[in-house]
Amino acid sequence: MIGGRVLDADALTGFATGRPVYVRALVWAAVEENVVLAVPSSALTRVWAELDPVDHPALDVLLDLPITVIEELDRPAAREVGTLLAGFDPAEVDLGQVLRCARRRGWPVVTTRSGTLRKLDHAVQVEEMP
Repeated sequence: MIGGRVLDADALTGFATGRPVYVRALVWAAVEENVVLAVPSSALTRVWAELDPVDHPALDVLLDLPITVIEELDRPAAREVGTLLAGFDPAEVDLGQVLRCARRRGWPVVTTRSGTLRKLDHAVQVEEMP
């Protein structure tokens, strides 16, 4: 099985802004080791909306890397994410899609929000950003 990481909105923002530098180091190490980085489309949408436009080019660099794959929020994914979020804040759709992606791929999530993710699924693997 090919290994990889799922990047949540905080990880995407971290790469784009360079804060924390950890995310950029993780991405460049992934490039060197040919480790796939999954980017859920709803997390990407959130980051585009929140990110200062000056940081958009850096985000484009990440998205154009050959190791980056975009996980689409299609009809089956939307249903699964909605089910995951039942009884939880529906505004967290990006986190729900991150969790779905991590489950499907069996990969850890790069995040600062491990507590919230574990409320949705206590078994989710996380790689906590500093």
